[in-house]
Amino acid sequence: MPLPKDSSLRVRFAPSPTGHLHLGGARTALFNFLLARHFGGTLVLRIEDTDRERSTQESISAILDGLGWLDLGWDEGPFFQTARLERYRELALHLLEKGHAYRCDCTSDILEAKRSEALKKGLPPRYDGHCRDRSVSPDRPHVLRFRTPENQSIVFDDLIRGPLSFDSAVLDDLIIIRSDGMPTYNFAVVVDDVDMKITHVIRGDDHINNTPRQIPIFKALGAPLPDFAHLPMIYGPDRTRLSKRHGATSVMVYRDMGFLPQALVNYLVRLGWSHKDQEIFSREELIAFFDLDHVGSSPSVFNPEKLLWLNAHYIKNTPGADLVPLLKEAIPPLPDPLPQAADSGHWVKLADELKGRAKTLVELAQFAHPFLDRSRTIDPESRKKILIPSNARVLENLSLALRALDRWTEDGLRNVFAQVGESLHLKLGELAQPVRVAITGKTVSPGIFEVLLLAGRETSLARIEEALRLSREPVTDGEPPPS
Repeated sequence: MPLPKDSSLRVRFAPSPTGHLHLGGARTALFNFLLARHFGGTLVLRIEDTDRERSTQESISAILDGLGWLDLGWDEGPFFQTARLERYRELALHLLEKGHAYRCDCTSDILEAKRSEALKKGLPPRYDGHCRDRSVSPDRPHVLRFRTPENQSIVFDDLIRGPLSFDSAVLDDLIIIRSDGMPTYNFAVVVDDVDMKITHVIRGDDHINNTPRQIPIFKALGAPLPDFAHLPMIYGPDRTRLSKRHGATSVMVYRDMGFLPQALVNYLVRLGWSHKDQEIFSREELIAFFDLDHVGSSPSVFNPEKLLWLNAHYIKNTPGADLVPLLKEAIPPLPDPLPQAADSGHWVKLADELKGRAKTLVELAQFAHPFLDRSRTIDPESRKKILIPSNARVLENLSLALRALDRWTEDGLRNVFAQVGESLHLKLGELAQPVRVAITGKTVSPGIFEVLLLAGRETSLARIEEALRLSREPVTDGEPPPS
């Protein structure tokens, strides 16, 4: 795209508020955002809410929340189509006066009969122009139809797909104003793009069939055509269109699942766009590198494992102090908090110590919980396999040695484990695992000395003593996990 910096480029993100901001819509918003920032242009946010039955305030809020969470700010708007109804009617009457539109009073029964007749003849079920040359009274119930040019090729050069051509013969005279005075999608979109001086329309390729319907309206209004770029679809792992059956599709659900917005943005931008072999980008790099020249035309396949990998990378590389507010939001309730839960430094230490093991903030919160609250649940399988009579002597010897330890430091803990290991002829791993389950309730955690330091002396000794008791008791099926 040969556009200079600080150009007059104007793009728009124009969602319909009939649901949450899904991944496809978020990617469209992201690509528009990055293009505007890269070229020093303007991003307009437009809410296409003329579908009164399906548009809701809840959806509007969800879309704005999603854009805010992803940090995709806009420069103008949000503009609402329902606030522009008079403008649509004004330009529709202008088209009527210029002969580019006409009134149609065909009833739904008549239209259905024409449709059925066309299908019987093997023809496309398009409006046959019955009212094109009739003079329908404005006093009769009617719609306004656009007079689609006949016998023309509608051609445009898609910035992603290249030259595309459509025969106007397959397009019927679409309704631009319904009988209740509401504009239709294809008409309102053109009016908005003209009035808002949109230079580039970047949207999903599910809109590609709308483009040949919209181009004649631009021309009838005497407006310059924007450049069009239709983004390829996002498929699920089974190569069908991404939907709820493939997992969460709303971006806010991904927030609730513990994903960082930076990770989701990085993942979404790679669904269709590339820059050399680079996989991970800062926001500054995305703005510097992004263009449409490197957006592919083939559908992209959503890979949940790749997103998890990226999220783990971003969590690992985020400073602990920056993770703490997010960790506090994700942490389960603390019914009986440990004293260190009130220490902000302890939270930072927890985040820094645990972040390398967590793929999501939810996992990070699960890892952190045992070090913040007296209550913790021992995994039943870990209880069954690790807290067994053969490990009772390990826990007993370590408990005695740890109670005698003067200073609860890493060096002191290492010496205790070395001495007990030597006396019992056991390796560090054989000593650490029952203690790990005792402290965290799980068999996976940071290093055992970090675990003991994070839990603190009092909590560690109390949990080891509890685990020692459990290891001497038989495990019965269906036994509830100890807390």
